[in-house]
Amino acid sequence: MKKYLFILLVVVSFSIQAAEKDSLSLYKKYDFSSRIGLLEEDCDACGCSASGGSMGFASMLTTNFIGIRYFNQSYKSTDGLYSNSPWNDENFNTIQIWGRIPVFKNVQATVLLPYHFHNRESNNGKQNISGIGDITILGMYQIVQTKTDSLHFKHTLQLGGGVKMPTGKFDETNNGSVNPSYQVGTGSWDYLLATEYIIRRKNWGLNNMVNYVIKTENDKSYRFGNQFNYASTLFYLVEKNHFSYAPQLGIAGELYDDNYQRGQKVRGTAGDIFLGKLGIEIGKKNFSFGANYMVPIQQNLTGGNVEANYRWSLNLNYTL
Repeated sequence: MKKYLFILLVVVSFSIQAAEKDSLSLYKKYDFSSRIGLLEEDCDACGCSASGGSMGFASMLTTNFIGIRYFNQSYKSTDGLYSNSPWNDENFNTIQIWGRIPVFKNVQATVLLPYHFHNRESNNGKQNISGIGDITILGMYQIVQTKTDSLHFKHTLQLGGGVKMPTGKFDETNNGSVNPSYQVGTGSWDYLLATEYIIRRKNWGLNNMVNYVIKTENDKSYRFGNQFNYASTLFYLVEKNHFSYAPQLGIAGELYDDNYQRGQKVRGTAGDIFLGKLGIEIGKKNFSFGANYMVPIQQNLTGGNVEANYRWSLNLNYTL
């Protein structure tokens, strides 16, 4: 994961240099570039305790808000013992209260309060688990915010960090299954480092994000592998009186290290996934509605014994 931390530093350095080139310009009445946020969630790639590395936790239209979001992740898994081993269906469902709240000048806090209800089917029947998930708090500091007229580019750079608290239950019996992320919580304190860079010209914009999640060992002597997430999203913002909308098209990826149990590496738990994504958010006055759909382009999860089918989400927000 050292090379991913190096990539994080390179992106930050490049972003600062690019932003300095366009720092002088006119100020627009509405600053929507700071509202296009795609900071990624901090869970494991197969659904454990959160939303997947690329579902995002910021509204596309509103800087400060509180809302409710539902997201679904569909997977299939097999034990891989035989060439004809059966595949089992797994569905991860989350209802989440989320919000982004101003704390100080140029500082915002994002809070995620999830409730999970997962199910999977196998030859042994249907299994269901549910419960409160891990609460996440993330703080972001805006380092660069250039102002522009219609002839120049506009740049926004944010850096931040946060923590995921072990408020969700970790079931030790599930970590020995094909998909050890079939949980409602990791049982561990996990820490986030994040950066986001946005470049805009007129109605067009490109959001680029990387973050790194540091996982720790829980009280059951189990530690999920550290995770690196990245995303790039092209968007087009349209504003008409009290109505606005922003269609999006992009890519995202997640890379994660091996899990460890009692200090020993758990074989076949590292992996990666690369996804394409399509979405839109529509706003009118203080309310906004968003929808996102993601599909894997390339993946290698748990040595090929877990395959992602798709992810999708819906959200309804109220602007503070």
